Amino acid sequence: MKTKLDALAYGKIVNSLGETSEDVLQIAAPGRINLIGEHIDYNGGNVLPAAIDKCIYFSFKKNGTESNANVLTTNFKEGFSFDINVAEKPGDGWLSYLSGVLSELSQLRPGKVTGFDCMLNSKLPIGSGISSSAALLCGFAKGLNELFNLEIDDITIIKLCQNAERIFSGANVGVMDQFAVVKGEKDHFILLDCEALTYETIPAAMDPNMLLLLNTNVSHNLADSAYNERRSQCESSLEIISAKYPEVKTLVEATQEMIDDLAEELGEDRVKRATFVAAEQKRVEATVKALKNNDFEQVGELLNASHDGLQNLYEVSCPELDFLAAYAKNDDRVLGARMMGGGFGGCTINLIDEKNVDSFIEDASKAYKEAYNIDLSPIPVKTNNGVSKL
Repeated sequence: MKTKLDALAYGKIVNSLGETSEDVLQIAAPGRINLIGEHIDYNGGNVLPAAIDKCIYFSFKKNGTESNANVLTTNFKEGFSFDINVAEKPGDGWLSYLSGVLSELSQLRPGKVTGFDCMLNSKLPIGSGISSSAALLCGFAKGLNELFNLEIDDITIIKLCQNAERIFSGANVGVMDQFAVVKGEKDHFILLDCEALTYETIPAAMDPNMLLLLNTNVSHNLADSAYNERRSQCESSLEIISAKYPEVKTLVEATQEMIDDLAEELGEDRVKRATFVAAEQKRVEATVKALKNNDFEQVGELLNASHDGLQNLYEVSCPELDFLAAYAKNDDRVLGARMMGGGFGGCTINLIDEKNVDSFIEDASKAYKEAYNIDLSPIPVKTNNGVSKL
């Protein structure tokens, strides 16, 4: 059972973890972007994410107790004390995510984690689609792995964090976010095969272009339920297709001809979802080729096409995202843009020449404010290394 830290206890732990000493372990856990390949991770295909230069920062220290943990966040100026052997209820705030990690670690390394203090400070905007939850889980897990010498490999860390998020958020998430957060490499995208969990790095040199996120600052409450619904629709589509075409083991292997052949049995919604998946997988392959050839106009066109599919076939966009994607598409300063993340809010990702960034932000912010009376939050991003010890 958690108890809230009072102001005195909170202050003492902040001061203790703020010290620079051998006893204090510091970890940086980045957010992630996904250039293209949205909703493909749980359909067994290839995606193209990268860790970014916006992070959650953790400080850890053993506190000498057998099982008491004190965890606090400076963002909300709150903290809790709890027994690491007593799991929090799923869905009960940010602390329940960390409790999920502790539960997973206790199964892998029984009795190895003892009492500790942890302070975190997030520079990731929550709800923006840059995987603050994966950064929280993976940074916490990697920090405890280092603090207690648990010797758990990265792939196991990725899988346990994915499982913790599934249990404690209620969303049946794929593996892309955790993989990018843990295995990211500066100046590179990760071409990840989500079925085999194999990857190669793709250079992210885009000069004179850069990536700019525009945060809608909206998060529609459809997100979690619609995410699970889309995943269920894809799973049932695969069942129908593989019954006739047994060589199809994952939905990305289904061709448009197969989908058209089974259109009546699939029904309108599943035809849309499967059509998007088949096309998006081809766009990932084409984007990798275009990046290697420094063909950024082609990358931009593929981003635009991806948004069209997410809006009209996968149906996970929202008016605010569609407005920003259309605004960018009709602006010569932007090579291409699309919604990024699970959908129904969050950010668009824009490929833009660096010299045009300031003027575009000013104009897009004004237009968005006039349309929705909401302030736009621009987030320029660069690729970064995965979770690392500072």
